[in-house]
Amino acid sequence: MANLWAKLYKWAGWKTEITVPRLDKCVICVAPHTSNWDFIAGIFAYKSLGRQANFLMKEFWFFWPLKYLLRRLGGIPVPSKRGAGGKGSLTERIIEAFGSHDYMNLAVTPEGTRSCRSDWRHGFLYIAYGAKVPIQFAVIDYRTRTAIIKEQFTPTGDVEADMAYVKNYYAQWKDAAKYPEKFCI
Repeated sequence: MANLWAKLYKWAGWKTEITVPRLDKCVICVAPHTSNWDFIAGIFAYKSLGRQANFLMKEFWFFWPLKYLLRRLGGIPVPSKRGAGGKGSLTERIIEAFGSHDYMNLAVTPEGTRSCRSDWRHGFLYIAYGAKVPIQFAVIDYRTRTAIIKEQFTPTGDVEADMAYVKNYYAQWKDAAKYPEKFCI
């Protein structure tokens, strides 16, 4: 049976352009993030390839009955208060999860919001470095209706230098956003 995700994705006029290898373990950095539609386009793109990814999402969205669907799709709730949600930080728990799973792709939007925010979250860098996994840079390009993953990066542990590298990469993609005015580097 053909992949239903792929058929629906193509029917909606979208395509993928992915040149990096499929990995069993990686962090997928997704930017620009200016619309809730980014989630829909991203999940359809990845599933159309027959791949599964976990993703971080504000715990606000994990209410009944939506929480069951989000968890089934790979959702990991992010507590609104830092340090909330049980033992250890979320970052530490995700690093441990990478160590205990044979397959884990984790999609993260470093902006942490759909509004213009230049102080991007660093957690994805700590996760990738701590789990010793690469970061693949994903872009949802609304101009061409294409999900793109063309570059892979291995964090060095120098969070500020790594973030500068990430932002430098995404600076070229401002016009790809659904709402370019909401994207800040």
